Amino acid sequence: MSASSRAPFDPYDPLGLDDLLTPEDRAVRDTVRGWAAQRVLPHVAGWYERGELPEIRELARELGGIGALGMQLTGYGCAGASAVQYGLACVELEAADSGIRSLVSVQGSLAMYAIHRFGSAEQKERWLPSMAAGEVIGCFGLTEPDHGSDPAGMRTRAVRDGSDWLLDGRKMWITNGSVAGVAVVWAATDEGVRGFVVPTDTPGFSAPEIRHKWSLRASVTSELVLDGVRLPADAVLPEVTGLRGPLSCLNHARYGIVWGAMGAARACFEAALEYARGREQFGRPIGAFQLTQAKLADMAVELHKGILLAHHLGRRMDAGTLRPEQVSFGKLNNVREAIEICRTARTVLGANGISLEYPVMRHATNLESVLTYEGTVEMHQLVLGKALTGFDAFRG
Repeated sequence: MSASSRAPFDPYDPLGLDDLLTPEDRAVRDTVRGWAAQRVLPHVAGWYERGELPEIRELARELGGIGALGMQLTGYGCAGASAVQYGLACVELEAADSGIRSLVSVQGSLAMYAIHRFGSAEQKERWLPSMAAGEVIGCFGLTEPDHGSDPAGMRTRAVRDGSDWLLDGRKMWITNGSVAGVAVVWAATDEGVRGFVVPTDTPGFSAPEIRHKWSLRASVTSELVLDGVRLPADAVLPEVTGLRGPLSCLNHARYGIVWGAMGAARACFEAALEYARGREQFGRPIGAFQLTQAKLADMAVELHKGILLAHHLGRRMDAGTLRPEQVSFGKLNNVREAIEICRTARTVLGANGISLEYPVMRHATNLESVLTYEGTVEMHQLVLGKALTGFDAFRG
């Protein structure tokens, strides 16, 4: 191939990764990107500054309308998209804001996924179509005030009372909690950890919203309070007992983060690149200085390495060969690198980097939450450490 017949170098796709996408992949990406540009980007700085997501129910219905909720699932009104297509959607959503991607991830990869994989036929028919349409928002209750990284220590308990179940306990840091119509709640029972499908209008259930956050401010985060919540026997998820249930859901959600974190990083890189081309100091654009070019080059390398890693894991998921340790590999690398890209971008923008007129500081603070939810850095290091050495260091 002659040099003249090659495509020109694209600063926004330096490795030509778009060549990995099918026309269907691009259509999914472009649909979600267009929706986010119209419905989120004009408003998200204000939502973030005020610490609210005021249009969450309307946004959920719109996301359902474009097929973004539970999009990897099949049947029940779900899109049946590939893992790569779901990942591309996560990139575009998180390029707008991590809170929007969290809304979609919790709805589809946690609450809907749990019901779809472990629920009864009746539970699936009752909840999944309305959740796929965004008419009912779901949440996922696993983390507790005293037990985050160690869910085996959960104190929320379900006991049998005749043919019913009684649930008591607390869950913490629950995305969508106070706006949810249904909660998937995990509780310890005499037979092991079980999942329960809890309509949020059940007496004894409440979800006070958590305020005063400095991260994920354009997101609804709540505590779940369960005081003698009485549920019928058919509220339990019948197809799983033990931590395998919630952990498999978390693995599915972590996969979306592997992609989504690169969306936040991309937004910051592109903001820094545009700024460096236009901002002048000492009589020339700062992008003409070697140190700024070095920062941009390093950001581009890590960003597109992360996207390439996400693509690889997506193909493995579509092939049915993706292992949980590989998801930990992706989550550990991509979120850590995304934060570093955001911080470097902030230095390129100087004082303007802390202004909400630019997306950089908003993404940087959001990623501080993404770094620790769905498994902290330390947990994923230990997952990989165990896989590499054969020794379990979690309790040693």
